[in-house]
Amino acid sequence: MRALTIYYYFLIKRHGSVEDMLDADNKRLADSLVTKVSRLKSLAYDIDREAEDQNDYLDSMDSNFLSTTGLLGGTVKRFYNTIRSGRDNRRIMCFIAMGLIVFFFVVYYTYTRMRR
Repeated sequence: MRALTIYYYFLIKRHGSVEDMLDADNKRLADSLVTKVSRLKSLAYDIDREAEDQNDYLDSMDSNFLSTTGLLGGTVKRFYNTIRSGRDNRRIMCFIAMGLIVFFFVVYYTYTRMRR
């Protein structure tokens, strides 16, 4: 009888230590899960903030492109009217175009010389 009591005592004692060990393991895993969830939450907030910043940036680019489109549209319209207006203006436009081409070649030549 005494041997059976000792056996049950060790069985209960061991069972209790297994429960304690499982409980400690569960607590450790729960703490690890809490850390991972808080890290994921932080990443989600960072992604949301970055997305809002990118949307603001794209909205400002959209308005800048619209203003540039209006400016270029007006410039092309004035350029077209200048070309259509007469022979003297065509001659001036030809000189301006040749001057711009020469200017770009000079800038290109200077730039390539400075890089060497």
